[in-house]
Amino acid sequence: MASDARPHAPLIVVSGPSGVGKTTLVTRLLARTSLPLRRAVTATSREPRPGERPEIDYHFWSRAAFEAAIAAGDMLEHAVVFGRDYYGTPRSEVEPFLARGEGVIVVPDVQGAASLRAMFRGNLLSVFIEPPSFEELEDRLRRRNDVPEESVRRRAAAARGEVGRAHEFDHRIINQDLETATRELEGVILARFPNPKGATCSTT
Repeated sequence: MASDARPHAPLIVVSGPSGVGKTTLVTRLLARTSLPLRRAVTATSREPRPGERPEIDYHFWSRAAFEAAIAAGDMLEHAVVFGRDYYGTPRSEVEPFLARGEGVIVVPDVQGAASLRAMFRGNLLSVFIEPPSFEELEDRLRRRNDVPEESVRRRAAAARGEVGRAHEFDHRIINQDLETATRELEGVILARFPNPKGATCSTT
């Protein structure tokens, strides 16, 4: 039987509470690392925030378009976050790249991370990003200036439950200092995938 000559394509799930800085951390990693990886762009039904770039930071879809993608089976995982907006990972952001032997980092919420772990079993690396404290997490959410106080409290309360699931992940990183956390994330990826080949490095 002929062996599969394609290089191993790493799938890396980086998750954590809202406001913990997981997307910022991954963006920083990809901008500086020599690892051949790309970030899967998440889809959402919410409106763009100031400074967010469509198709780069998020795919901004209407609620109807998102529900149509769900019905068509085009989403790897999805959830309604805080009872309001859809978030999820389109299959087109992951599967074609893995099929070509390219590595992908997915940045879902904790619920989405659980779905991906169940789908890919042991063929992925999962990393949970923790805040240094819940008080610091609330401060970070408030500093974003686009999150109402009621939403800050709701997200902070949800974070306590999400941190309680951190043991489900392969690794845990406390994002107290962005530079330190970036080095830690790169280190755990290199430890699991010491020589990922065949990918095109991209920050989008």
